[in-house]
Amino acid sequence: MADLIVNGGKPLSGTIIPSGNKNSALPILCATLLASEPVRLLNIPDITDLEKLVAFFTRQGSRISWDRANGEMEIDHSNFDADGLAAELPAGMRSTVLLFAPLLGRMKKLVVPANAKGCSLGIRELDPHLEILQALGATVTDGAGLVLELRDGYRGARCWQDYMSVTATENFIMAAVLADGESVLVNAASEPHVQDLCAMLNSMGAKITGTGTSMLRIEGVGRLRGGTFTIESDYHEIVTFLALGAITGGDVSVRKSLPRHFDLIARSFAKLGVAIVHEGDTARVRPGQRLAVESTYTSNLLPKIEAAPWPYFPVDLLPCMIALSVRAEGEIQFWNKVYEGGFTWLPELAKFGAHLVVCDPHRVIVFGNKPLRPAVVEAPYIIRAAVALYMVAASIPGRSSVRNAEIIKRAHPHFVENLRTLGADVEWTD
Repeated sequence: MADLIVNGGKPLSGTIIPSGNKNSALPILCATLLASEPVRLLNIPDITDLEKLVAFFTRQGSRISWDRANGEMEIDHSNFDADGLAAELPAGMRSTVLLFAPLLGRMKKLVVPANAKGCSLGIRELDPHLEILQALGATVTDGAGLVLELRDGYRGARCWQDYMSVTATENFIMAAVLADGESVLVNAASEPHVQDLCAMLNSMGAKITGTGTSMLRIEGVGRLRGGTFTIESDYHEIVTFLALGAITGGDVSVRKSLPRHFDLIARSFAKLGVAIVHEGDTARVRPGQRLAVESTYTSNLLPKIEAAPWPYFPVDLLPCMIALSVRAEGEIQFWNKVYEGGFTWLPELAKFGAHLVVCDPHRVIVFGNKPLRPAVVEAPYIIRAAVALYMVAASIPGRSSVRNAEIIKRAHPHFVENLRTLGADVEWTD
């Protein structure tokens, strides 16, 4: 594992162009299995999870050309061997579940791997995926392993999810677009990457309505054609670099910044004293802003940032806000309404001198603007938590180390390179 060596205390300034959205690229690459013709994807991020999917597809006979330098990928599944699946599904990534619907549609029988059942943030259920696939015509047998079978193809159905699961919504979409009849999903996830998947499939001939809402209607079609699709910018990366500008007192601009997705995110920055301005499709954090928790009219309650499924504040970005709050004057509560393991990394912040209280697995109070010192900290296997530890280190004069921070590369293919263009003194070391 690689460590980040950080010589902090330097304002970061400059302009960044974000990568393509990892959380869009993964389901979209899985969805190319549904196409009857070649597909060309633009703005593809160079990340390890995609490498695993590409290797898996290639082993099964697909032809894939990946121009990493230009972020372009051409995929042709016409020789995909659905009857002789000799290789195991990709291991080491939660998004393996995104192969369930498209693979089952091709193979008619699929054994679910045990490695798809959780991650460092906590337990992640397979049940919502299996319930959706069953409703759309699959059968599930629980023996030595979970065996999924689809004898007569997917058929349209109405489903109402217990909660807004992104990956279960994406599996529903990928099964329903080629199902016989109309399908309806109530309590659907609506994150930008779900919207990206819907846009891509519609461009290939799918009939999906309700994109961006909690109810999707999908009229099944006989086939999906190929085509070219551009993946949107990663809003997680946009927020990360704006937050880095703010915590270091710098002047950072991010192009292709998706302002239509930013209303609540910008308001959450404002709660910590940070103004985000948009000039066209460029977002900017200006220098000289005083980090301070915004006062509330309800003075007997702490200010708070609540994170939950979209259109709430994105839960994956909560660590960036927590890092900012460590530097902000005042007290603020954070509420992670999704993951029971989302705050397990917070004791590492205390090594820098941060003051905080973990109230329970879902809530934490940060007492900001306490004296901080350089430190050696351990990154968890949580992308944005590792980034948050780097953020705090970057704001402190002196040498810090974020150990085992390689998880960042899963979402930021050029993290250190981008930081250096902004003036950071940082390097990877083994």
